[in-house]
Amino acid sequence: MVATSLEVRPIPGPEFDSGPGLVVAASVMAIILCAELVHLRRLLPVARLAFGPKGQPAAWVRMVPFLRALAGGALAWGLLTLWTLIPKVHSGAGEAFGVDEANKNVLLVLDVSPSMRLEDAGPTKHQSRMHRARDVLDSFLRRVPLEQYRFTVMAVYNGAKPVVKRTRDVEVVRNILGDLPLHFAFEAGKTKLFDGLQAAAETAKAWEPNSTTLILVSDGDTVPAQGMPKMPPSIESVLVVGVGDPRAGSFIDGAQSRQDVSTLRQIATRLGGSFHNGNTKHLSSVLIRDLTQSGAESALEQLSLREYALAACGLGAGWLAILPLLLQLFGTRWRPGIRR
Repeated sequence: MVATSLEVRPIPGPEFDSGPGLVVAASVMAIILCAELVHLRRLLPVARLAFGPKGQPAAWVRMVPFLRALAGGALAWGLLTLWTLIPKVHSGAGEAFGVDEANKNVLLVLDVSPSMRLEDAGPTKHQSRMHRARDVLDSFLRRVPLEQYRFTVMAVYNGAKPVVKRTRDVEVVRNILGDLPLHFAFEAGKTKLFDGLQAAAETAKAWEPNSTTLILVSDGDTVPAQGMPKMPPSIESVLVVGVGDPRAGSFIDGAQSRQDVSTLRQIATRLGGSFHNGNTKHLSSVLIRDLTQSGAESALEQLSLREYALAACGLGAGWLAILPLLLQLFGTRWRPGIRR
């Protein structure tokens, strides 16, 4: 009943020691400053010939020795850092299964009760509630970076059962949202959404904090005043999606069934999340952005030591390469020759 995706974890290696890199960078800067001092002593006798009667270059040229030393130190530190860092290996097996360092999760609690097969959903009200849930969630899957997420599906009816845990295969999730008759895995009875939320909380307890988006899809349930499961720190955001006609109900098992908007909205409020009536409208882009980026790191926070080393190499080498041209064009205002 439970399908678990293959998970490959990198072998931990030794931490990078920045001490040798800083020592080498400081040594390179000291050598460059000494070379600049020797160059300055050689330049003094021919200063008037190079810079005109005043014998003084442009004001910014006085900073050139320090800028050249900083550029050389940055280049040395970047190269040594890249040389000592453990290389990132891309193996065929890892690439085939999409293994990377992403640790975000989508935890889907799916109502699979027989009422979800009633055909009163969608814009035309001729679509089953389960198919409408598939369409709404498929619009979500098409607009999120799937390579950063693992998906877990928890089926809930008269109890809760895990269907798939932390898979990267989105087609497995789409198949579950299709015509898979999961209600046959349960004994007939009343829908217990709290059992699904409790099972979801237990599943996500061991995951990293603020790494999981919880999505509950249902047509409604009777919610008691007490007993709401407490979500673990790994749950960052909660979305409750309602399907089915909220006005005109359909008969099933001798009772009328329709989307219970007030109950689902109450569940979302008690979980600190948001509610979306997905009977006729898909999830908005703003809502998806809030769900997936509420705790995302900025671009600067996502940079690793490798990116900083590459930037140091690029800036240092670029400055050393362009400095002679800048000195030739803007090193002095004096231009020898006869003026017109």
